[in-house]
Amino acid sequence: MNAPHFPAGPPSDGTSGPGVPDHAYDVIIAGCGPTGAMLAAELRLHDVRVLVLEQETEPKSFVRIVGLHMRSLELMAMRGLLDRLLEHGRKRPAAGFFAAIDKPVPKNLDSAHAYLLGIPQPVIERLLEAHATGLGAHVRRGHAVTWFEQDDAGVTVQVAGGERLRARYLVGCDGGRSTVRKLLGVGFPGEPARTETLMGEMAAGVPQEEIAAALTALRELPHPFWIRPFGQGVYSVVVPAGEVGDRAEPPTLEDFRRRLRAVAGTDFGVHSPRWLSRFGDATRLAERYRDGRVLLAGDAAHIHPPIGGQGLNLGVQDAVNLGWKLAGRIRGWAPASLLDTYQAERRPVAEDVLDNTRAQAELLSPGPGPRAVRRLLAELMDFDEVNRHLIEKIAAIGVRYDFGPGPALLGRRLPDLDVKQGRLYDLLRRGRGLLLDRTERLTTGGWSDRVDHVADPTASVDHPCVLLRPDGHVAWIGDDQQGLDEQLSRWFGNPTG
Repeated sequence: MNAPHFPAGPPSDGTSGPGVPDHAYDVIIAGCGPTGAMLAAELRLHDVRVLVLEQETEPKSFVRIVGLHMRSLELMAMRGLLDRLLEHGRKRPAAGFFAAIDKPVPKNLDSAHAYLLGIPQPVIERLLEAHATGLGAHVRRGHAVTWFEQDDAGVTVQVAGGERLRARYLVGCDGGRSTVRKLLGVGFPGEPARTETLMGEMAAGVPQEEIAAALTALRELPHPFWIRPFGQGVYSVVVPAGEVGDRAEPPTLEDFRRRLRAVAGTDFGVHSPRWLSRFGDATRLAERYRDGRVLLAGDAAHIHPPIGGQGLNLGVQDAVNLGWKLAGRIRGWAPASLLDTYQAERRPVAEDVLDNTRAQAELLSPGPGPRAVRRLLAELMDFDEVNRHLIEKIAAIGVRYDFGPGPALLGRRLPDLDVKQGRLYDLLRRGRGLLLDRTERLTTGGWSDRVDHVADPTASVDHPCVLLRPDGHVAWIGDDQQGLDEQLSRWFGNPTG
């Protein structure tokens, strides 16, 4: 089942005042990184007119490998994107994520995509942007948001150069230094960077066997520190920076050589860098994700060290949670309270990610206390239940939203299943809700324009019926029409007809 393609939204040529378009777009998104592009695509699945403003004139040129965790891979499968990503990525075992503690893959991971997909960041950004524009989203590069003002009917947005645009909503997906968040006056409390780490990808001038032997001998060095092979002579290099510097200035290859010699006694002959960067351990969370008609998502709402590779994944998952809710408000069917659930659900998830990255940072510290705790945790992770819990936390397949009392599955995402029509996730490509009905006697009735119905008594789920939201989370479990209708109203508004 292919996702529908809608015509592009109208150009911004109608005005209600001097140079101010009159709701030419329903949503303006600031930032065309993975979060912004994914959100634009999610909105276009519901025929919402979207404009994405990106301050950079060209996509990123440096090749940085990022990792897509299990939950993000599931979301990509739900939208028909996974096969395209797999063509450009490399599967790695779903292990060793938590504080880089090397343990085997836990048993019985509850996902059809129980692996990490390493993929070049420019590739995922290009594919997500193409997905959004293919569905009809407009993207303007070289357009930085400089000012906005909201009122009861919408938001007026000004870009560099003075052009003003009008939309019903504005979403800031413009990164940790978010202009939208700052203009909105939303606090960003947390901890500033105390330490910095150099990270990059480069070739080495010595054989891999020699590097592996040196790393084994250097096992007790301060963390974070590693040199991991990517193949074809390229290595991921992470080494403490030694001091907090100016993050606006990228590090040089000589910086890496100097720090490798200081930490490991050798620079391993590193050369030919593909990309070089530095990151700090600053950890911050926006006080709120929404103020009227302006919302925040991705790094604009939360920043943390990249330990465990959760940042990009957290932002993409924000986008999928927000997209159908915002679309529902714009299309007129969503209950007034639905958009409030975005912050209620996603902010606690971000709090948990910030906490686990704080914990991992401590476990990677060089002091004797943190190193003793690290050794103890490594012992505990020999228990499969502990290992699995930590991996599921990093991979976000353990997330449960609070939908009230009910079975353990309520509020969790439903893994991909075989159903009569094929695979369950393939049936979610249009971004609609879905009733998986093993009783074959329930109906979506007046909600059939928003919720699909799959009657399949053979479906391998331990409940008579489950109602899935467009993000794949279970919103209701039961077997009676009245209970179903109540939850359909809660999540999908009033019935039609």
